[in-house]
Amino acid sequence: MMMTVIIDVNGLIMGVIYEWYSGDLPQAGHPKTRVMKVTKQQAQANRARIVETASTLFRERGYDGVGVADLMAAAGFTHGGFYKHFGSKTDLMAEAAACGLANSADAAISSDLPDFMSHYVSREHRDNPGSGCTMAALCADAARQPESVKAAFAAGIERQLSAPARKEQPPHESETDEMRARRIVLMAQAVGAVVLSRSCPDDSRLADEILDVCRAHILARLSSEQPA
Repeated sequence: MMMTVIIDVNGLIMGVIYEWYSGDLPQAGHPKTRVMKVTKQQAQANRARIVETASTLFRERGYDGVGVADLMAAAGFTHGGFYKHFGSKTDLMAEAAACGLANSADAAISSDLPDFMSHYVSREHRDNPGSGCTMAALCADAARQPESVKAAFAAGIERQLSAPARKEQPPHESETDEMRARRIVLMAQAVGAVVLSRSCPDDSRLADEILDVCRAHILARLSSEQPA
């Protein structure tokens, strides 16, 4: 709640106006001097912006590498507004993971699979984790997080596995265990290649070698399986 004091020309207090706010205050130095209650639509937009910002920062720095205050500042809000949207940082981690994983699955559906893999297992992807795949950036961190975060990853991985099937599989055909197993191996190899490469110094020969070898193997395998 905010309080506005009304004073006349003689300095006498004439009245007090109280205003309620939602917690999404602009940061210090913002030109606004009056804070009005945000609409439901604006609150939803603010929440989405926080989730998107968190998704990027978590991929860049890891879950332990960014605090709530820094995250909210990056999104353009005050620290106090966080708890108007989320019960805890863990809640935001789970939602941000779901958001990032859904975006990856959508990208897989909208792209040709060989082209998608060529970009995925590349130095460009490796060097830009903030705009890259949530699995490659955060799977190791997720293994040490609460069950809600792991559940978000499990759901996102499942969605990613089904992405090629939704795009390429004829409606009348059912998925076989072998088809699913091939996609799991493909995903594990692509994600593992990026993770291993990132663990090496950026300018090391091994970092690039891991990507080159795995990308060539993946594309050759996709080419040989294309008729099926």
